[in-house]
Amino acid sequence: MAVRPRDDPHGAAGDDPGARGAGGGDLDLDGVRAADAIARGVRGAPAGEVPARLCQVAVELLPVTGASVSLRSEGMPVQLSASSPQAAYLAQIQATLGDGPCQSAVADGVPVLACDLTSGRDAGRWPVFAQQATAAGVRAVYAVPLGSDAVCVGTLDLYRDTPGGLTERQLYVARLVAGVMTVALMALPRGDEPGTQDGEPWLSGLASDHDEIYQAVGMIMAQLGVGTDDALALLRGDAFARGRTALDVARDVIAHRRRFDRDGSDRD
Repeated sequence: MAVRPRDDPHGAAGDDPGARGAGGGDLDLDGVRAADAIARGVRGAPAGEVPARLCQVAVELLPVTGASVSLRSEGMPVQLSASSPQAAYLAQIQATLGDGPCQSAVADGVPVLACDLTSGRDAGRWPVFAQQATAAGVRAVYAVPLGSDAVCVGTLDLYRDTPGGLTERQLYVARLVAGVMTVALMALPRGDEPGTQDGEPWLSGLASDHDEIYQAVGMIMAQLGVGTDDALALLRGDAFARGRTALDVARDVIAHRRRFDRDGSDRD
């Protein structure tokens, strides 16, 4: 479900009586504590390590078992960092399917709390993703947009191994981490800025998985004489049919373990 502040029909953002303290004092205190934890978590970190540090901070501050951050992009989201291999895998599943809570959060521009992927509305909204997520041990996913109300540039995705929602206070903290994540990402140096070493491009080293996918897309384009969108769709479709991620198939294509033929078939 897409959740706007103080609007959660399942009680996910309102089941903590202390969350609505007079004058918002409790939320302010939570904000101070979270800001302290964030400052400690990123202190001394090079700019390129900040997204990974913030994913770890999110896991420490919230009742979640993993976190990942992805940027919005044409074709597929660009996964930047994750707190664990499981979190990275969940992000790859959503990117492969082009569906899931993070895709909905990007489309709606508001947090999406999938509180129970095992049954009910959340399981039915993203049925394939829900099945693959639960098979990987994840029961709930919370996707918080990065950016502003006008422009969503990506998502902070939080994963939990038991069903359940976030209280209003927890959602407030998640939004705070997402806000700091947005600022950190926008502060990373671009390749054309003074002081960038050897013309190193923005996000260099953070988006290597994304680069591999588009290298494979380029190879499929050359093999079949198709456009980018069609090649990406073929890569995604092959991954889905084989129960793998797009990154797995991309690496096989790059290593020449997999080739797509002009007759519409593919072979190992």
